[in-house]
Amino acid sequence: MLLPLISFPIYVYVSIILLPTYSFIHTFMSSFPVSFSVRSSNLDMTKDNTKKPVTRQTDYMYPPSIWDHDFVQSLKSDYTELKYGKRAEALKERFRQMFVDRRKVRNGSPSTDLLKLINITQRLGIGYHFYDEIKAGLRFIKDEHNDWEEEDLFVQAVRFRLLREHGYEASQDVFKKFMEEAKSSRDVIMKTCIGNNKEIEGILSVYEASFYAFQGEPFLKEVKEFTASLLREYLTLKEENINTKMIKHALELPLHWRLQRLEARWFIDIYEMMEDMNPLLLEFAKLDFNMVQAIYQEDLKYISRWWKELDYLDILKFSRDRWAESFLWTVGLNFDPRKYGSYRRYLTKITIILTTIDDMNEIYASQDEAKMFSDAVERWDINTIEDLPYFMKICFMALFNSINEIAYDIVKKHGSNPLSFFRTSLTVFCKLYLEEVKWIEYTPTLEEYLNTAWLSAGGNTLSIVAFFALVREPTKEALERIMDINLLDIKRYTHEIGRLMNDLGTSSDELARGNTPTSIQCVMHETGASESAARQHIMRLINDKWEMINSDKLCQSVYPELFIDFVQSSTRGYHCYYLHGDGYGVAAKDLLKGHLISLYFEPIPIAYKEDAPSI
Repeated sequence: MLLPLISFPIYVYVSIILLPTYSFIHTFMSSFPVSFSVRSSNLDMTKDNTKKPVTRQTDYMYPPSIWDHDFVQSLKSDYTELKYGKRAEALKERFRQMFVDRRKVRNGSPSTDLLKLINITQRLGIGYHFYDEIKAGLRFIKDEHNDWEEEDLFVQAVRFRLLREHGYEASQDVFKKFMEEAKSSRDVIMKTCIGNNKEIEGILSVYEASFYAFQGEPFLKEVKEFTASLLREYLTLKEENINTKMIKHALELPLHWRLQRLEARWFIDIYEMMEDMNPLLLEFAKLDFNMVQAIYQEDLKYISRWWKELDYLDILKFSRDRWAESFLWTVGLNFDPRKYGSYRRYLTKITIILTTIDDMNEIYASQDEAKMFSDAVERWDINTIEDLPYFMKICFMALFNSINEIAYDIVKKHGSNPLSFFRTSLTVFCKLYLEEVKWIEYTPTLEEYLNTAWLSAGGNTLSIVAFFALVREPTKEALERIMDINLLDIKRYTHEIGRLMNDLGTSSDELARGNTPTSIQCVMHETGASESAARQHIMRLINDKWEMINSDKLCQSVYPELFIDFVQSSTRGYHCYYLHGDGYGVAAKDLLKGHLISLYFEPIPIAYKEDAPSI
């Protein structure tokens, strides 16, 4: 039903409480775009509906966005399906046949060519085209009874990494022979590496593989530390070359922890320098990247238009303006352009609005106001928000309309009703701020901190939205598991890492603003450690959480594979944003800005077009 107009000038007055009314609401919403542009000259941010005076927490203002909406709307890519689709499809079919050919065992030897093809296609970012072929290839490799220990170190490590990455068992014992020999003859190993690229490539591959360790595998921790020391020593002995580039990249952040689309862009340049580079495979990787970029540009234009129509930052000046960065996050979660465009749009919208709520509670609202907002979210009734301060009405309406719109869209596509699950998660998210604010008076233990902080960061809400967007027919067991906030599983470990990475990246800024303690301060207070030692402890904890994620993925049968991939990608996103400080709060630091430019705006040059090599 259409409700009485609220006393403030918002252009949409919608109550979406019962899903049977969605057909009407959809018509209504399509006629009146969601917009919260406030044009009345008598509006006053400091004028609240509450009678008692309000003391604002801080005057802190985040840096403004560096991304221009007009520039984004002007983007036009040459790499369209109409122009390059036939060439891309022909290349794809050629490489699809290569997967079939590589599965033919020659003279009883293991199919190392197939293994290398899987590795290269994944690293180039085109593996999503060959999902079935890669799965079949790995099953084929797993079932082989050949002695893989007789293969070179590179092949052993890549096989181990790919099998574990895709949920197959692979024994850590494959590296025991290498460790025994390398430890007893380290100097010989290093001399060999200096003159033999194959040797150092093998050690680098073992280092990357070690990050797929499970809980209870201390041997792989030993492998990681030892190979890292060899790689660092190699950097001191060798001039800059392709291997040193790859080693520095891996030591900064391992492959397993990197966002796949950004990693693909980096690796395409590396692959072009390799001696055994396949020109047609390189062309396909570049062409696919550019064609996908063209799709992302259209998605980014959509988000830009939506954000401008929402238009609430003139009122909510305390909030971060991070619409482009939020879209980068969702591209990292699932970059496949063919199936998940609406999914990325859902999550971008929710990321932006949850960011506003977080900033509102931490920076601007009083504790009483935060309680009022939390109660309003729990009621989820537009008729009951009149007592909210004006700025909170704006924020609530943005959340209310966006969540209901997403729920309605999912009902249309999947038939399941996610609204009650969304509301429950949002209520938990808002209420936990009220728990955290108590920490102004005391410093919690690290355990107490994490029990709350992994939920209050908002990642759990995004996980629940993603779950319903990805999973058409969720099982009862999966639904119970996704909503259980007391369960120790892959979802929780992911968002604990997110909170810990956030703390490592933004701790100094938050302390300067007088916010509640971070995990670093909790460790320092609880153990008496220095800040440096506390940071090292947090990094060890992040490693441990990754091992839990690896273990949980292998034995996980309740969550669908698509959702597990989302969860892992979320963890990688946290590393991307906070590896070199706060890349989200501080308006796209240089490294993150470069990521955004390469992903959205700059196509990869392709040396030939019309006169390309024949296929």
